[in-house]
Amino acid sequence: MASEEPTAQVDETSVEAEEITPAAPSKSSLKKAAKAERYAAMKLERRAREKEARKEKKRARAEQIANGEVVEDDDEKKRQKKKPKLHFGGTVVVDLGFDDKMSEKEIQSLCSQLAYTYSANRQASHPFSLVFSSLNGRTLTRLENTGDAAHTRWTNTEWWEEDYHKLWSTPSDSRSSDEIKQKVVYLTADTQDELTELRSDEIYIIGGLVDHNRYKVSSSFVDDFNGLVPTLRQNLCFDKAQESGVRTARLPIGRYLSNMPTRKVLTVNQVFEIMLKWVETRDWEQALYTVIPKRKFQNGSSKALGGVGEREA
Repeated sequence: MASEEPTAQVDETSVEAEEITPAAPSKSSLKKAAKAERYAAMKLERRAREKEARKEKKRARAEQIANGEVVEDDDEKKRQKKKPKLHFGGTVVVDLGFDDKMSEKEIQSLCSQLAYTYSANRQASHPFSLVFSSLNGRTLTRLENTGDAAHTRWTNTEWWEEDYHKLWSTPSDSRSSDEIKQKVVYLTADTQDELTELRSDEIYIIGGLVDHNRYKVSSSFVDDFNGLVPTLRQNLCFDKAQESGVRTARLPIGRYLSNMPTRKVLTVNQVFEIMLKWVETRDWEQALYTVIPKRKFQNGSSKALGGVGEREA
C-alpha cells in the first residue's frame, strides 16, 4: 500500500503582516508647506509692525496735542470744508503769575492745559487774541523742555515775561491807560458780579493756577483748642484783581446748571472753551453744557446752578 505524502502545514501565526511604508512627500508638497509656514511667520511680523505703527501714531498725536500742534487728519480735511475764521476781537490773558503756588505735578498739569487752550483757540470759528503773562520759573522751564519749545511757534499768541499790568502800562494811540484798565475783567468765582455777555472790546483774565482749591476759602472757622475763631484764607485770583484795581466777574454757571453734585471745578482750558462756545452760539447754557464734563452732572441733565474753578471762574 502506497504511503501518503505528508501535507505541508502552514502556521498562520508565523506569518507577519506586511508593513505598508507611506509614500515620501513630493517636492511640490514640501514647497507648499514651507511657503505656508513662511507666510504665517510673515503675517505675524506684519501684524506686530502694524500694531507698533498704530502705537507710534497715537503717541505722536498725543505729543502734538501736548505741544499745541494738533492738525486734522487728511481724511477729515477731505470730508469737511475749512470754515473761514471770524475773529471775535476780544482778548484773553492767562495769568501765569502763580508759579510759586504750585507743585511740580501741578505745573505739568497747567502746561498741558495751556496747550489745550491754544489748540481750542486755533480750531475755533471765532478765536480770541491769546496772551500768556508772567511766564517765568518752572512753568517756563517746563514749556521750553516740551516739544523743542513748541509754544514759541503758536500762532496768534503772545508770551510776556511781564505781568498783566503791561496791558495798561503801555497805552495805545487810541486809548489811555485808564480806558484800557476799565475794559479788563479778571474771572474768578469769588466775586458777586456775574457775566451776562462777552464783549469784543474787553480783555478777560483767567488765573493760570492748578491748586485743586487748596487756596480756596474766603473765610472760615478753625478750632484753636480754645473754641472756634475766625480765620481768613486767600482767594488768590480775586485778591490779585483787587490789588490791581480791575473788575472781577464770574461765569454764570450758577444761573444755568443746578445738577452738579461734584465740586464746581474746571481747568483753564475748559473755562476758555466755554468762552469760545458762547462767542459761537451766544448761549450760556449751551456753552456750559457742551464743555463741562458730563460726569459733573447728576442724571446727565443741564438746568440751573454751579460755579467754576481748578480754577473756578
